[in-house]
Amino acid sequence: MTRAYRVNSLPLKKKHSRSNMKRSDQIFIRGLRVSSYVGVPDEERAEAQELVINATFSPMSSPGPLEDDLARTIDYHAVAVRLDEVAGSRPRKLIETLAEDLAAMVLDEFPVTVVHLEIEKFILPNTRCVGVSITRHAAD
Repeated sequence: MTRAYRVNSLPLKKKHSRSNMKRSDQIFIRGLRVSSYVGVPDEERAEAQELVINATFSPMSSPGPLEDDLARTIDYHAVAVRLDEVAGSRPRKLIETLAEDLAAMVLDEFPVTVVHLEIEKFILPNTRCVGVSITRHAAD
């Protein structure tokens, strides 16, 4: 039996989990540091570089309440691990190619309808970073 307690003479509402993920909801990972071999010249790909990934996901609609159950949403830890694995899996000349590979993996392996990725690379002098930003949909 759930009890409601009074604080300052006001009744508290019973806690319940009626929320479910909507297509308009977003889950994000910001500032994920990964190691990757990316660059046009061979010497740029010779050493691993740190890249920063910002990722935003729109989850598939949940058919019922979340009930505080990780299986009913996107496990952002699992996504972060896979982003890191794919980023370091092989050399690429372009961060655009890396972004496409990462977006395809997220859409294939996780219950998302939309993925938006930003990848920052720290290679150009006198700049904080250069990068790419892409958005991909499950139907693309």
